[in-house]
Amino acid sequence: MPAHSHDVRVRRIYETPSPEDGVRVLVDRLWPRGLARTDAHIDEWPKALTPSTELRRWYHGPEGEYEEFSRRYEAELTAPDAAAALGRLRELARKGTVTLLTAAKDPSVSHTSVLRRELEGPGE
Repeated sequence: MPAHSHDVRVRRIYETPSPEDGVRVLVDRLWPRGLARTDAHIDEWPKALTPSTELRRWYHGPEGEYEEFSRRYEAELTAPDAAAALGRLRELARKGTVTLLTAAKDPSVSHTSVLRRELEGPGE
């Protein structure tokens, strides 16, 4: 098995779970609105990996833009708790498919894209 055969997927939490999802990881700080916990089928919910409340508020405010958000979030991921959680997901991704779940309307411009990039990169 190649050292970096990471299969990291991103899906909206509201989509029907699939057997191909592998380990399902909720990467939002808040529980998704209108979703029963029994319907979510999540395996992990590492809140240490989610953007800080301050960063989320800034990004969704009038000044927020994605490139700067990405830079700030990458910096947050170096904090000890976040780095440990990222390491755990990296380990899971080395073993099989990991699906990052979010309630974001457009995951391509959310923290999930940054996380996916981090997980697919060489890492530690």
